[in-house]
Amino acid sequence: MEMNLNVWSLVFNAGPMVKFVLLILVIGSIASWAIIFYKARALTRIAKESSQFQDLFWETPNLSNINSSCAEFPNTPLARQFEGVYAEIVNIRKNAEAAAREGQALHTNDISRVKRILDKTCTIEKAKMEYTIGFLATAGNAAPFIGLFGTVWGIMNSFRSIGEMGAANLAVVAPGISEALIATALGLFVAIPASMGFNQLITKVDRIGGEMDNFSSDLINIVDKMINKRPAKKIGDKTGENQ
Repeated sequence: MEMNLNVWSLVFNAGPMVKFVLLILVIGSIASWAIIFYKARALTRIAKESSQFQDLFWETPNLSNINSSCAEFPNTPLARQFEGVYAEIVNIRKNAEAAAREGQALHTNDISRVKRILDKTCTIEKAKMEYTIGFLATAGNAAPFIGLFGTVWGIMNSFRSIGEMGAANLAVVAPGISEALIATALGLFVAIPASMGFNQLITKVDRIGGEMDNFSSDLINIVDKMINKRPAKKIGDKTGENQ
C-alpha cells in the first residue's frame, strides 16, 4: 500500500506537462482496451455466423431459400456477398435457360459483373471489420514515444532544479526523475496490449477475409457452370453448384 501511495503522490506532484502526457496515455489505454474487447466479440460472432451460413449454403438446394434466410445472419459478410449477387445469379439462370431453348450462346460478361459485385462487397465488409483496429497500431507505435517525451520533460525539470539549487544530490533529482519515469512506464503499459491486440484482431480479420475470397470463388464457379451448362452439384458436394 505504501508503494501505491508513493506512486500516486508522484503523479499528483508531477508538473503540468507530465500530467498532460499521463492523461493522454490513460485515455489511449482506455480506448485501446475498449476496442480490443469490442472487436474481439464482434469478430467471434462473425466467425461463428460465417460457419453456420456456409453449412446452410451447402445443405440447401434452393437459392431462393438461402436468400430468404440471409436475414438470420446479420453479422457474417458471407450473407451480404450472397445477397449482393443473388439477383444477378437469378437473371443469369433465366438467360441460360432461354439461350438453351433458342440454341444461342450466353454472354460470358455476366461472370465479370458478378466478380465486380463480389469485389465491391468484399472491400466494404473488410473495411467494416478493420474499422477502429488501426487505432491499436497507432497506439502501439506512438505510446512509447509519448511516454518518452514526458520522461524527457521531467528530467529537464530535474536538471533545472539542480541549477537553481546549486546542488546535485539524490534528494534533489530523485523526485523529478521518478515522476518522469512513470510516463515511460505508462507508455509501455499502453503500447504492449495495443500491439498484441492489433496482431490478434488483424489475424482474425485476415482469416475471415480468406473465407470471403473462397466463398466468392464458389459463387463465381456456380455462375460459370450455369453459363457452360455443366452438371449441377449434388447436395453436400462443396465443389459443385447450388440448385
